[in-house]
Amino acid sequence: MINYKIRSAVEEDLPVIVAIYNSTIASRSVTADLEPVTVESRKTWFFNHTEKRPIWVVMNDHDDMLGWISFEPFYGRAAYQYTAEVSIYLHENTRGQGLGRQLLQEALDACPNLGIKTILSYIFGHNQASLRLFERFGFERWANFPNVAELDGVERDLVILGKRVSD
Repeated sequence: MINYKIRSAVEEDLPVIVAIYNSTIASRSVTADLEPVTVESRKTWFFNHTEKRPIWVVMNDHDDMLGWISFEPFYGRAAYQYTAEVSIYLHENTRGQGLGRQLLQEALDACPNLGIKTILSYIFGHNQASLRLFERFGFERWANFPNVAELDGVERDLVILGKRVSD
């Protein structure tokens, strides 16, 4: 088990948030971006987060960022205000050590305080590790979009997993 602390992200965290995100692009299993993004290109995304749809950074005892969690509004219409998408990105040195499990539990535990009744995650169909992680926490496959992404000439499915967290 990795020791960590979670806090709300601040603008000064954005370069490391972007670096962690960019470190996943080459795998072609985590994000649909094909080229690294820039800090400048992610500023609008960063500042669109709110207290109820935050970005959290995960820090070790030395204040090194281990990863981050973001909650995104679903579809941007008022009727969906209690539904959110969760994303978890980990520093490459912390992957495969159980931190993802710990952080997904943190995200689920926070849902009532964030006003989230239904939580979603968008995962590529070939990303078996992430699919297994979310399914272990009771997420179900609610949608499959076959061959909607093309990564290096290979068409890939997008799976939307969902979980009702409160009534």
